[in-house]
Amino acid sequence: MFNQDNQSFRMRRGMGFAIVAVGGVLVVGGVVMYLWNAILPSAIHVEVLSYWQAVGLLILCRILFGNWGGRHRGGGKPPFAGKSAMWREKWMNMSDEERAQFKEQWKKRCQSRD
Repeated sequence: MFNQDNQSFRMRRGMGFAIVAVGGVLVVGGVVMYLWNAILPSAIHVEVLSYWQAVGLLILCRILFGNWGGRHRGGGKPPFAGKSAMWREKWMNMSDEERAQFKEQWKKRCQSRD
């Protein structure tokens, strides 16, 4: 079981993380605002961005596009990383007829999406 000291440590650590996360978003929002206002109005003739609009844009991008560079599932590797050797070996062990059949099946799959 957890004792009182361990629980208070976890709470302090969680609060510290939340403060750092919110502070990071606010600082990066300022960077987004600065870069937007320094580059885009003269380059593509868009409106100047306020600080809170920049923070909102940052949050919107996080929602739409996902991670901000933190750890990815699976240790930061793509879902099929490390599997290429397995597929290469499987392909090399196929007979010519099996390869032709495999290619034909994939052609049918890809054509059905068009």
